[in-house]
Amino acid sequence: MDKSPDAFRTISEVAEDLDLPQHVLRFWETRFSQIKPLKRGGGRRYYRPQDVELIKGIRHMLYDQGYTIKGVQKLLRENGNQFVAAIGRGDVAAVEVIAQQKAAERAASEDDLVGKPKVKPSLRFFGMGRGDEEGPVSPDDNKLSRDNRALLQEALFDLLECKRLLDQVR
Repeated sequence: MDKSPDAFRTISEVAEDLDLPQHVLRFWETRFSQIKPLKRGGGRRYYRPQDVELIKGIRHMLYDQGYTIKGVQKLLRENGNQFVAAIGRGDVAAVEVIAQQKAAERAASEDDLVGKPKVKPSLRFFGMGRGDEEGPVSPDDNKLSRDNRALLQEALFDLLECKRLLDQVR
């Protein structure tokens, strides 16, 4: 008697279906945090249907496509479980849709990083919007006024933020 497609599978059933040794499945659980079978008394593992789909995708990427474990981990991190599971099912349409969605999300997040400043620029910069109490410091004083020091500190923070954004884009 065959199990329902929605039924949980034991490690021996999954190993047999995917032509993998059981110890490989246990090893993959340590390398892919996305594989989370239920563990019952005595440590017996029960895999959900979505776990089996994900394992099929991982198996396909490692054995058939020649990916390394780190490469599959990166795919999972960047595209999610559904992407790798769709690869395992051979669902090309789903793979393309998920890839397009992720690319659009990445483009939107890049726009957020580069598009608008996080802090509204100060009118105090370069002396614009300066109050009467903020007078210039004479060159002979060899020191900065409190306000000029604050302006330089603000400029430094702006430059550091620009550097951080440029480092993210590279």
